[in-house]
Amino acid sequence: MRLTWIERPLLALAAIALPASLLHAALQDPGAAPSAASSASQILIAAPTLRDPRFDHTVILMVRHNTEGALGIVINRPVGETPLKSVLAAIGEKDDSVTGNLRIFYGGPVQPEVGFVLHSTDYQRDGTVKIDVSLAMTSSREILRDIASGHGPQKTLVAFGYAGWGAGQLEGELALHGWYTAPGDSKLVFDTDREKVWDDAMARRTQDL
Repeated sequence: MRLTWIERPLLALAAIALPASLLHAALQDPGAAPSAASSASQILIAAPTLRDPRFDHTVILMVRHNTEGALGIVINRPVGETPLKSVLAAIGEKDDSVTGNLRIFYGGPVQPEVGFVLHSTDYQRDGTVKIDVSLAMTSSREILRDIASGHGPQKTLVAFGYAGWGAGQLEGELALHGWYTAPGDSKLVFDTDREKVWDDAMARRTQDL
C-alpha cells in the first residue's frame, strides 16, 4: 500500500525528537562565519524560470546561511491536516481528550522523516533556534506536547524535511538567477493564504535577478 504524504510524516513522527547533535549538523555550525551575502532570516522565492519540481513556485524561510552551507523550510506547500491526538499517539503520548487538527507542510526534499516547527518567539525551550525577532524554530517532542496542551507558541508551522545547500551552492544558484530574496516576515510565514504566499513574496522581493 502506498502511503500518502500525510501518513508518511505520522509514521515517522518520532523523528521530530531529533537529537541535538544531529539538529546542529543539519543547521550547519551556528558559529561558522556568515556567508558574504547571507540570506539567513530572509525569504527565498523560487524564480518563475526555476523548473525543479521540488521547488517550483516555493517560498522558503531561511534558517541558516553561512560559509558551510544553508538550510531553509518551505512554507507554502501544505500536504494535509491530521488530528492532534493522532500526532501525540505517534510519539507515544496518547490523550483522547485532545481536540483540533494540525496542518502538516512539506518542508523540503532533505530528510523528509524529520519534523521541524517554525513558530513565534513567545515560545522557547532548550534547542530552540532563534531566526529573527519574530521567528524561531524548534525540533522536539516537547513542543508538540505543549501545542496540544495549549502551552505552545501562538503561531506555528509544522513541516517535514528541509531544503539544504552545501558550501557555496546557494550562492551559485542565486548567481544563476534561480531565486529572489525578500525580508523575513512572520505574517507571510503564518498568516497569508498559502495560495497567495508566492505572489505576495514576489511583490516584496528586494532584488530583480
